[in-house]
Amino acid sequence: MALPFFYKEDIDASTTDDVVLDEDTSKHMVQVLRMQNGEQLQLTNGKGDLFTCEITDNNRKKCTVKILQTSNLKPQTSNISIAISLIKNSSRFEWFLEKATELGVSEIIPLVCERTEKTAFKGERLKSILVSAMLQSQQCWLPVLHEPAKFNELVKSSAQQQKFIAHCMDDAKRNLVDLNNAILSSKIILIGPEGDFTADEIELALQNHYSAVSLGDTRLRTETAGIAAAVLLTV
Repeated sequence: MALPFFYKEDIDASTTDDVVLDEDTSKHMVQVLRMQNGEQLQLTNGKGDLFTCEITDNNRKKCTVKILQTSNLKPQTSNISIAISLIKNSSRFEWFLEKATELGVSEIIPLVCERTEKTAFKGERLKSILVSAMLQSQQCWLPVLHEPAKFNELVKSSAQQQKFIAHCMDDAKRNLVDLNNAILSSKIILIGPEGDFTADEIELALQNHYSAVSLGDTRLRTETAGIAAAVLLTV
């Protein structure tokens, strides 16, 4: 049986002292899982480090553990960034974050486009969703969640090796599967809002060396398009 798996952001591979866990984690371990002194668990900092630990003081408010073993795990996928428009339905955007984390996306950039209708951003809540999804999927890499970025600024500053924009207009575009180069290590794809990107936004992306791509024959919701892109880029 896999050891219980928890997140602690502020530890790294150089940590050798006993580690005191936060109150929420301590409460879950001691009161919900009823873990006792001497039992083992695993911690990750979301940056690839995995710590095997043993409980030395099962205090329900500040449980203390000692580190038995430290290892570093490489990301399972290449460096994949998904820049996706914020959408009106917050729960759907949160669903996207959860699934993108499970699939191993490296970086998520909320986009503010010309047709983006909602720009509210609750960073702490959204990060907690990423952490939960990382732990649930037993991963040690937490996606980087950026503050919302304006479309024009991001397009002009992005420096990934492969850059894609997925849109629904009838302009010339190729299937993402055909253009995705597995050898290249960094990729970004732009996913638009409910009303799609404007013609000016698409043209600006093309001018900045983005390739126009299709995600398939059907028209997808924003959050579904984000997941489809994540799957196609991580295979």
